[in-house]
Amino acid sequence: MRGVLRQTFALLGLAFLPAIGQAVYERERVAWSEQAMTEDEVTVEQARAWGDSVLWVDARPEEQFQQQHIPGAILLNEDRWQELLPEMLNTWSPEKRTVVYCSTQSCSLSHAVARRLRDEAQLKNIYVLHGGWQKWLETNK
Repeated sequence: MRGVLRQTFALLGLAFLPAIGQAVYERERVAWSEQAMTEDEVTVEQARAWGDSVLWVDARPEEQFQQQHIPGAILLNEDRWQELLPEMLNTWSPEKRTVVYCSTQSCSLSHAVARRLRDEAQLKNIYVLHGGWQKWLETNK
């Protein structure tokens, strides 16, 4: 009987090895480590499905925007809000959905810019890209 139990536990241990290995290897990507989406957020896939009816707004610092950004995106950040807002408003149209992004999910700049666009500029259809620039890069590998 002890031999059967020992073999059973040995087989169970071997069966769990791949799962344990994957959990260790993918520990940064586990679903429970991602923040839940808020009601004003959209995924990269959702925004892409909207096609050309999206106006991308980059809320990161200008240096990061100059290095690389979503094709067609315009810069609008808190640091240069007064200066950049008129250009953004010239590009904006009511038929388009505006998707604001910043560096990562933990970056709050995109939420701040989106809030100001809704509250101060009184614009509709303003969304935040869930996962930000980092998620954009991951889905475009």
